[in-house]
Amino acid sequence: MKKFFLFLSVALFISACKPDVGSDAWCADLKAKPKGDWTANELKDFAKHCLF
Repeated sequence: MKKFFLFLSVALFISACKPDVGSDAWCADLKAKPKGDWTANELKDFAKHCLF
């Protein structure tokens, strides 16, 4: 049971560190990432939220 709560707390901590899709921080992070490493979903979201 302790391992479960440890895993859950680590997962919540890690997921809380990512900026929301479409936020200014997310757009800046994606601009810094090499274009070859972008996924199709990231490309679509970048075009939708950061360009238009």
